[in-house]
Amino acid sequence: MKPQQAEVSIPLQPPGRGATPAADPDRQPRDYVVWSLFNVLLGYGLACLGCLCFPALVFSIKARDCKVLGDLEGARRHGARAKVLNIICSVLLVLIVVAIIIIIIIIIIIIVMSTATGH
Repeated sequence: MKPQQAEVSIPLQPPGRGATPAADPDRQPRDYVVWSLFNVLLGYGLACLGCLCFPALVFSIKARDCKVLGDLEGARRHGARAKVLNIICSVLLVLIVVAIIIIIIIIIIIIVMSTATGH
């Protein structure tokens, strides 16, 4: 009976150095489900814009499903789409919040000016 040989690999670089995290194929892809859920709930709460943020949640759930099934490439692809859509939704929500604050300030200034002049 012939003895079995096992492959052994020895890392040539110390931990923390070497391949960048993006180039590491063993790294688990991110799915951004929490960020997507936050954007959807905040979007519905603020200005009924949750429907604009909903595709990010769909891609996040697809990324998580692919990760669970072991399809890391599909999980990376869906995770990247979810990330881009979440960034777009977050920027839109911030712009809406800023616009609401500016409108409220303008209304308060108009009310104060009209009561100060006596009209």
